[in-house]
Amino acid sequence: MSSLLITNATVINEGHTRKADVLTRGDRITAIMQAGKGVAEPGTTVIDARGLWLLPGAIDSHVHFREPGLTHKGDIYSESAAAAAGGVTSFMDMPNTVPQTTSLKEWELKNETAAGRSVINYSFYLGATNSNGEETEQADPRKVCGIKVFLGASTGKMLVDDEKHLDEIFSIAKLPVACHCEDEATIKRNAVAYRESYGDDPDPAIHPLIRTREACLISSSAAVKRAKRLNTKLHLLHLSTAEEMDLLTRGNDVASKKIIGEACVHYLWFDDSDYATRGNLIKWNPAIKRASDLEALREAVIDGRLDIISTDHAPHTFEEKKESYFKAPSGGPLVQHSLVMMLELCHRGVFSPELIVSKMCHNPATVFSICDRGFIREGYKADLVLVNPDSPWTVTPDNILYKCGWSPLQGTTFRSRVVTTVVNGRIVFSNGHLTGEKAAEMLQFER
Repeated sequence: MSSLLITNATVINEGHTRKADVLTRGDRITAIMQAGKGVAEPGTTVIDARGLWLLPGAIDSHVHFREPGLTHKGDIYSESAAAAAGGVTSFMDMPNTVPQTTSLKEWELKNETAAGRSVINYSFYLGATNSNGEETEQADPRKVCGIKVFLGASTGKMLVDDEKHLDEIFSIAKLPVACHCEDEATIKRNAVAYRESYGDDPDPAIHPLIRTREACLISSSAAVKRAKRLNTKLHLLHLSTAEEMDLLTRGNDVASKKIIGEACVHYLWFDDSDYATRGNLIKWNPAIKRASDLEALREAVIDGRLDIISTDHAPHTFEEKKESYFKAPSGGPLVQHSLVMMLELCHRGVFSPELIVSKMCHNPATVFSICDRGFIREGYKADLVLVNPDSPWTVTPDNILYKCGWSPLQGTTFRSRVVTTVVNGRIVFSNGHLTGEKAAEMLQFER
């Protein structure tokens, strides 16, 4: 049984920062000791973490890794490898692939693929449609992370707009219902008007004028109202407006919350002035909006209205992104850079490192009831990341691991660097390189 001793680390965990040694044996954390007190048995790998921060591995509860069917953009291996390089040790993947993950058969096939290919721990949402209520009702809450509901435009037939069926989903769900909230009628009306006024290739800065704040608020307000009426555990995905923050409650006791707010890193980093230099590269749904929205979202992260920070990682090829505005797909790759983005905001005085760990590691584990992960605790799974807080580096094509090969952050210099990523007690990334270790496991949930 392999063992690992991390000595002299600055451990950031559960709201506290302290120096400690951490010992793992097999896939578990077996001891947390005073710094310098750890003793390595023969065969133990020892890492001297002096000057480094030791965090629980980040859990990204919202990604699109594109497999099956869209593997020219990304796949489970490539994107999980990029995640490992970014200090992410577990992911939850969305169902809008080809074929879509709207049946338990397709959900099982995804897990089979991940078992042999993923570098990090994995789980998959089951997608809702207007006609697959039996599938969602039969989903095993111990194995399926959540039910994904598109309440705005989506690929294929995944837009759920039947009010009766929505009530059924919200009332019978045994696991979190994760909703993309944008009002389809508002968006379609705006798109027709702006295409008539500006033609087929307007400036990408038009995006938040088509996918407006009103479209977001109409849909998210309706979802919250339905969830309260039917006592549903609702996960509001990628919230993007100041107004939507009024739908959420302050406080950090996420275990007791029924309405969970998710922030994505791009809404905490970019604002609408960035369309001028990045164009379609920062075209996401919902749209990036005003600087005042960015500030409101940051404040909501601090006061506990926004509970989880994820990425909505959704790679497309650079050629696709270079298309005209109406043709260019929405979404972008972020999972390799999300943790260092947040730590950069820490260095700028926006967030504390303890808060970042809470939102990216602890809260996803608590909200989704993940078994034995998200914390540095004796007996928990040894998912860990070592970060050098003061080792500047710049995002370049040479160090981007996404299969699509680009990043909206290219040219950005970050002060912090991920040094080592440990998944289930085994080092999967170290000093800029994947190790080739296969340690990933399917996430399990205590429900």
